[in-house]
Amino acid sequence: MSTLFVSFGLKFFFLFTPFFALSMFLAMTADKSQSERRALACRVAMATIVISLALLFFGNAIFSVFGITVDAFRIGAGALLFLTAVALMNPKVIAAEAGEDISVVPLAMPVIVGPASCGALMVSGADLHTLAERIVAATALVTALGVIWVILMLGTWIERRLGKRGISILMRLTALILAALSAQMIMTGVVSFLRG
Repeated sequence: MSTLFVSFGLKFFFLFTPFFALSMFLAMTADKSQSERRALACRVAMATIVISLALLFFGNAIFSVFGITVDAFRIGAGALLFLTAVALMNPKVIAAEAGEDISVVPLAMPVIVGPASCGALMVSGADLHTLAERIVAATALVTALGVIWVILMLGTWIERRLGKRGISILMRLTALILAALSAQMIMTGVVSFLRG
């Protein structure tokens, strides 16, 4: 069981792309105070835990009930990420939307829990056959997300080390990477859908 815990936790820690999530978090909370960032980080952590556990145990059933395929999710998430990338390139847009709650969308999903991790969670959930395996997997998943929560909580400290110019560069690099990722998600979803 210890092997399952370590392998499961490490796999999903990297699948959740914590440092990409941190760069998005810093870019989208540039106008917030330290206390506001910490509160947002807590909401992001709670949202990712709920979403991840739901996908792990009920992902296939949820997608089946609503008739959603992984390819459709890829296309939808890709479109959402592209809009987020455009917003990151324009600080005025971000300021105008500063009052909105970004903890669930886009930070929890699809930035942290994206299409790749969604698919991996559903596949991994199908491979858990005993109650003990499910408990260990859920504990490992929550632990991995807990580490990401700590990284987000240290966001203000990291920002101080990087400075305003560093954050500005990070924001635009993040937007560029995000646009490329969104294009890749959409193309992958469309190609897979057409082949199916």
